[in-house]
Amino acid sequence: MIYLLPLMLERVGIIVIAAFLLSQMKSFRQMVHYEHKTAGKIQLIAVFGCFGIISNYTGVEISGSSIVSQTWLMEVDPDNAIANTRVMGVGMGGLLGGPLVGLGAGLIAGLHRYTLGGFTAGACAVSSILAGLAAGYLGRWYRKKGLISPWFAVVVGLLMEVVQMVIILLTAKPYEAAWKLVQMIGIPMIIFNGFGTLVFMFIIQSILREEERTRALQTHKAFYIADQTLPFFRQGLNPQSCKSVAQVMLKLTVADAIAITNDHQVLAHVGEASDHHIPMQKLATGLTRSVLEQGTIMIAKSKKEIDCFDPHCILQAAVVLPLQVHNRTVGTLKLYFKDPSRLSQVEQQLAEGLAKLFSTQLELAEAELQSKLLKDAKIKALQVQVHPHFLFNAINTISALCRTDPEKARKLLLELSVFFRSNLQGAHQWLITLEKELEHVKAYLSLEQARFPNKYTVVFDIEPGLETISIPPFVLQPLVENAIRHAFSQVKSSREVRICAYSKAENMYVTVEDNGKGITEDKLGSLGKQTVDSIEGTGTALYNIQERLEGIYRDQASFRIESEPGKGTKVQIIVPLHGKQEAYEEC
Repeated sequence: MIYLLPLMLERVGIIVIAAFLLSQMKSFRQMVHYEHKTAGKIQLIAVFGCFGIISNYTGVEISGSSIVSQTWLMEVDPDNAIANTRVMGVGMGGLLGGPLVGLGAGLIAGLHRYTLGGFTAGACAVSSILAGLAAGYLGRWYRKKGLISPWFAVVVGLLMEVVQMVIILLTAKPYEAAWKLVQMIGIPMIIFNGFGTLVFMFIIQSILREEERTRALQTHKAFYIADQTLPFFRQGLNPQSCKSVAQVMLKLTVADAIAITNDHQVLAHVGEASDHHIPMQKLATGLTRSVLEQGTIMIAKSKKEIDCFDPHCILQAAVVLPLQVHNRTVGTLKLYFKDPSRLSQVEQQLAEGLAKLFSTQLELAEAELQSKLLKDAKIKALQVQVHPHFLFNAINTISALCRTDPEKARKLLLELSVFFRSNLQGAHQWLITLEKELEHVKAYLSLEQARFPNKYTVVFDIEPGLETISIPPFVLQPLVENAIRHAFSQVKSSREVRICAYSKAENMYVTVEDNGKGITEDKLGSLGKQTVDSIEGTGTALYNIQERLEGIYRDQASFRIESEPGKGTKVQIIVPLHGKQEAYEEC
C-alpha cells in the first residue's frame, strides 16, 4: 500500500494538469458555468468521460498485494485489477453538470473500464455509473444553497470512492481476492482522489472568480466611460459632442477607431482610417446602413462584411450598435479594429452596455429639450422632481457592488434604467397604466432598499385586473418616497409601507399607507391644498398630485390624506374606472 501512494499521486497529477490546460481554453470556461443547454451538457459528458478513459489507461495494475504494471494499460489480466482516478473525473462531471452529465460520463468511463478486463471490471463499471449519477444529484441539491464549495466536493469525492470499495467487496469474485485488493488500494485511492477533487475544484473556482472579476471590471469600466461622456451626450447628437465622446472611448477601449453617426451621415470618427471616414460626409460603410435600417447590433469579422467604400481601408472588424430614442434608431456607435481577434466577447458586451447607456442619455437630452416646451409649470415642476442626491446615491451603491456582487450590481443598473425610463415616458404622457406606475415604484424601492436593507417592509396588494387601468404618471412614487423619507424618522422598528389598489362601484381606489409617526393636525389641513414651509419638505408633490387629478378628472376623482400622530398616515387616490377625462394635447 505504501508503494502505491506516490503512484496514485502521479495519476492525480495527470488529471489535474489536463484540467489546468483545459481551463485556459475559452470553450471549457464557458462549459463550467452552472446553467447548461443540451449542447453544453454533451460537451461536458465528452470532457469528463475522456478524463475517465485517461484514468483507465494510466491506472496501476494490481495483482493480490503487489504492483504488476505502471505502463499504459491496454488490457488487464483476468485475475488482476486497476487502481486509478476514474471516479474523481466522473464525480466532478456530475457535480458541475448535474445528474445527466454524471450519468453520461460514468457510462463512458465505466464501459471503457469494463473493456480492459480484470476480475473487478464489472464492479468498477457499475461504481462509475453510480458515482456519476449520485454526484450529479448531490451537486444539484447543494447548488440550491449556492455555489459548490471545494470541501463539499472533497466529501463527495471521498464518499464515491468508499462506495466503489464497497461495491468491489460485494460483487467481485473471489471475495478473498477482492478483500486483499481493497486492503491494498482502498486508502491510497480514497486519499488521493479526495485530494485531486480538491485541486480540481480550486481550478474551477478560479475560473468562476475570474469571470466575476471580468464582469465587475467591465461594469466599472462602462460606468466610468458613461461618467466621462455624460456631459457631451446631454448636448444631443452633434459633431462637437460626438467627437468628444469618441475621443474618450478611444482612450478607454482597445478599439483602433471609434465612430458615431446620426441616421444619414458621420458625425465623428477618431483613430485609424480617418483619411476617408470623414465627419459630416455620407455614411462610409454598408454595415452602418444595415444597422440603421434594422435597428439591431451587427458584428463584422472581415473587411468584406464591413463593406467600406474605400478598397484600401485597413479596418478589418467592427461592432456597430444602434442608438435609439423611444424605440427609434437615431444613429449608431461603431468600434473598429485592425485585427479581428481583438474584437472579443468582452468588448462586444462592453459596447452593448455603452450603447444602451448612451441611448438613455440621448433620451434624457431630448426630454430636457421637450421640457422647455411644456406649458404647465406645475406639471413641469413635478416631472423634473428627481433629487440629484438620489441619483448619486444609486450610482455609488451600484459602484460599490461592482466588485462584491456583480450580478446584484447588474440588476440594480437595470432598475435604475427602468426608473429613469419611467420618468422619461411619464414626461410625455398625461396617463399611463397602473402597471407602469408600479414598475416605477418598484424600481425606486429596489435602489433604496439596496442602500438600506431591512430598514422597512413594503407590501403590495393589487386587485387582479386593475393593472391596465390608466392613472396620471408620478402619483405613487412621490407618495412612497414621502413615506420612506418622513414617516419613519422617529420609528425604530416594524416599519411598513402598504400599497393597495382595489375597485369599488365605478372607481379604483389606490392607497399608500404607512405606520410611521403620523402628521400633526395643524399641518394635515393644508397638505395637498397648498405648499407649506417646513424643514422636512414643502408638500409640493402632494399639491401637484391634487392639482393634476382635478385638472384631468375634474370632479370624478378625489385625493384624501388621513393621519394620526403615532399611528401613521394613509393617502388615498380615487379615480374612475371608465369615466370620461378631459382632452389634452400631448406634451
